[in-house]
Amino acid sequence: MPSGVAGLIASEPMRRILLFLVCPALMLCCNSRQEPPHSIFPSDCRLEEGDIVFRRGSGLTSRAVTTLEGDGIYSHVGIVVDSAGMMMIVHSVPGEPDFKGDEDRVKMDKPERFFSSVNAECGEVCRHADSVGAKRAAREAYRLYRKGVLFDHDYDDNDTTRLYCTELITYSFARAGIPFNNIAHDTVDIIMLHGACVLPSTLLEREELRSVRRF
Repeated sequence: MPSGVAGLIASEPMRRILLFLVCPALMLCCNSRQEPPHSIFPSDCRLEEGDIVFRRGSGLTSRAVTTLEGDGIYSHVGIVVDSAGMMMIVHSVPGEPDFKGDEDRVKMDKPERFFSSVNAECGEVCRHADSVGAKRAAREAYRLYRKGVLFDHDYDDNDTTRLYCTELITYSFARAGIPFNNIAHDTVDIIMLHGACVLPSTLLEREELRSVRRF
């Protein structure tokens, strides 16, 4: 998948404007025919600690991310952790509060909730070549969840006191001793997304990862 987001932004400003004008109207039309919320996560999908999971949402920001990526498939990513013997997904996400007044933060959800049709149109499970290192990364992500780390609205990889979705993954793997070296950053300047950050499609393309399930 192409990762030249900066060039796309510079060469297609009108496309972005039309995107933000047209998408809300389309979403309103779709919502009127929407099915009741349900999980798209397959019941026979077996997750392992350290798996990296991707999803594409139907919201405005999700569509903007995939559009800016060109052929981008996914707009969000998380990591599978073992919580008392149950496979859960830790991810850093804005706009999904668990209660009134809940801050945007690193949170932990069941796979069925992470892949709820409210937030996901499609998904994919990827597995790292180093399964032992991936488990260490998962435990690091779990520690960050327990610490209550907030979402990074500045998308600044140089400040790890707050983390955005892909930054949570790359930071956890780096802390586990198996960093994603020389990973590309794309310059993004759209609504709610500003800065040089790692986009989900860039992570998806890494040779360390192999796809084990798409749905």
